[in-house]
Amino acid sequence: MKQHGNYNAWPEIGELYDHVPVYRDRKDVAFYLDLCRAAKGEVLELGCGTGRILIQAAEAGCRITGLDQSGFMLERCRAKLRALAPEVQKRVTLVEADMTNFSLARTFALATVPFRPLQHLVSVEEQLNFLACVHRHLEPGGKLALDVFHPHLTTLASDVSEEETEDTAEVVLADGRRLRRTFRVPAKRPSEQTNDVELIYYVQDPGGNTTRMVQEFPMRYYFRFELEHLLVRSGFQIESLFGSFDKSPFTDSSPDMFVIATRKD
Repeated sequence: MKQHGNYNAWPEIGELYDHVPVYRDRKDVAFYLDLCRAAKGEVLELGCGTGRILIQAAEAGCRITGLDQSGFMLERCRAKLRALAPEVQKRVTLVEADMTNFSLARTFALATVPFRPLQHLVSVEEQLNFLACVHRHLEPGGKLALDVFHPHLTTLASDVSEEETEDTAEVVLADGRRLRRTFRVPAKRPSEQTNDVELIYYVQDPGGNTTRMVQEFPMRYYFRFELEHLLVRSGFQIESLFGSFDKSPFTDSSPDMFVIATRKD
């Protein structure tokens, strides 16, 4: 099984992930919760991770299946679920599987792919396999909602740097360890539409010993009509395109592309 995003890099990755502000504080939750509440049936979340959105959807009364390739991320999600009321737990099913090759023997009213898992799929074959799987698992007329970042040419053309940039200032974990995270982009590959990304976790134990853990992966970026062509080719009709989670119009300066598409029969 090919690993997408390297989220099985080490056992504590789920716990560390939950302390990173760019994930923890992302403001897209309301966008996806509104879709989950409006869905006339069950929801499938691809790349559910530690349950950032999935758990809130279940607490809001939605029946939801979360699929992720990382057993470590799912175990963190299960630990959170065990602390919730039994009726909330019963609304959730978790599946460890590859998002490009899964079979759940059931269909859903809505599939969501929050916060860029699609950008871990580098090849066209992976992208089409993923969309084919989603299409098979949607009811006729079911919806797919996903987001990717909007690539800005000036940023893509900027020079790479060996320097690390901090995105998580030091935070104390429950067991007394201290976490700090940086990132860097050591290579850009325009001909492949990918950037090499390194997320670098520094974890210091109470004795002062620091472990440096590096999560490395290529991140694929998509241009608007490339993404639309992939969806149409895979049997979807574009319903909405927004420039951010606040449903603002998609413009030249939009930071993201939030897409809602409908499965065509």
